[in-house]
Amino acid sequence: MIAPLLVWTGILAAMIYLPLTEDEPSWPRTLVKVLPLAVFAGAAWLSGNTAFLVAGLLLSAVGDGALSRHGQQAFLFGLAAFALAHLLYALHFLVLSQTPLWEAFIVNTPMAVFLVAFAVLGEVWLIPYTRHLAWPVRVYVGLITLMGLAALTLPIGTAFLGAAFFIASDTLLAFLLFRLDEENPLTWRLGWAVWIFYIAGQAMILSA
Repeated sequence: MIAPLLVWTGILAAMIYLPLTEDEPSWPRTLVKVLPLAVFAGAAWLSGNTAFLVAGLLLSAVGDGALSRHGQQAFLFGLAAFALAHLLYALHFLVLSQTPLWEAFIVNTPMAVFLVAFAVLGEVWLIPYTRHLAWPVRVYVGLITLMGLAALTLPIGTAFLGAAFFIASDTLLAFLLFRLDEENPLTWRLGWAVWIFYIAGQAMILSA
């Protein structure tokens, strides 16, 4: 009973944060942003989910807090937190499926190949624009691709949809951070879309 209540509390907190996505950094804003994934982690723990999932959700909350602040150090800290979260989610999915990672290429060959191809194409549309952050971003792309492949070892359902929404969110965020000018009218719209896809993806991963 408590776990579903926590999930809905997290979703409500995410809705409260949505109009704050374009606000300047502040500690109250950071607190609101951290709350949804922290609450999701509590729900996962109470539901008896794997330690990998609980830790991944907690690291996501840490990443949210870091990315709510300005500065390259905060960005790199957030990037590292989310990279580790993706690795933990991949381990969570593999525990659920009880199959090795390469089974993704057997169970769902077209989608597995697409994920790998999309990651490789990042060398064209993303990496040249990241400058001195190229290698941290490369590692991150590799780990989120690993998470997507791990989700494919399960039957197509909420796990893979959650992973797909997370990848979509990060793709939009990459455009927002590295490809769009601050004056571009799409900037604020993408900020909302990034958050919506992100929360939806995390909620589906939690419910998988």
